[in-house]
Amino acid sequence: MTPPTAAPLSGEKILITGPTSQVALPIARTLARENDVYGLARFSKEEDRQRVEKLGCKTLAIDLASSPLDEVPRDFSIVLHFAVVKSGDFDYDLAANAEGVGRLMDHTRPSRAFLHCSTTGVYEDAGHQALKETDPLGDNHRAMMPTYSICKIAAESMVRFGSRQWNVPTTVVRLGVPYGDNGGWPWFHLMMMQGGVPIPVGKNPPNVYNLLHEDDYIAMLPRLVEIADVPPVTVNWAGSEATSIEEWCAYLGELTGLEPKFNPTDATIGSVTVDPTKMHELVGRTQVDWRDGIARMVKARNPELLKD
Repeated sequence: MTPPTAAPLSGEKILITGPTSQVALPIARTLARENDVYGLARFSKEEDRQRVEKLGCKTLAIDLASSPLDEVPRDFSIVLHFAVVKSGDFDYDLAANAEGVGRLMDHTRPSRAFLHCSTTGVYEDAGHQALKETDPLGDNHRAMMPTYSICKIAAESMVRFGSRQWNVPTTVVRLGVPYGDNGGWPWFHLMMMQGGVPIPVGKNPPNVYNLLHEDDYIAMLPRLVEIADVPPVTVNWAGSEATSIEEWCAYLGELTGLEPKFNPTDATIGSVTVDPTKMHELVGRTQVDWRDGIARMVKARNPELLKD
């Protein structure tokens, strides 16, 4: 069954948190064309705030760990929560990520939907098993980001509570590996290849993930908003086709002539691949083939590296 197509978001009052991030910035750029968009972040760098404002967004300088929310409007129809803090300090990160999203839901209580961007980092390490939304939770990012998985699990719990407590239609998306013309993990690997730096990979190859191109996550947003419910709908948000670091680095090598070198280690994230069946049923399939997306990424960011 093909899921119904949702109408593009237009004429909405939308709050986007974390609008300077790799994932949220293209979303803010797209939505600001047809909606009244506010961007909320700490904005510790003035140039970041100016960058978001140039997209046509109003900005709110807020630290979700501690700032009062008095200046944040309460009449949003949609809240898209992409902000995340990964300082490594458990007290601060839990306050910003878990307590912060609770305060935000209570303050805004959007009329149409609250979309909470979680991560596939909430799953227990399962090797090459494709993970479903019902699979056990765990701490698969500990080797690189000690607070990340735990804070994301805590935030999901807060969001589930908030949805029921304040009757807020909510979607929780567990994001795979985002990438696009503005970069992402494959681009960092390209930079390492250019510098001759070995790329860390898990010791149980291949290291498999689901790349999600920015065109796909932007296109899926209206439907993700539409399926919001009480209690929340939780869905993996990742590429329909899984691939591996080894595969995409080999393809980067074909495009550029650079040779990837790998460093098998326990000090990195191992395979985290997901089962996209529920996403296919509720939202649809992704459309951008990972090879096409990576070729576009290199052309957009580093055309000088492409072979003639």
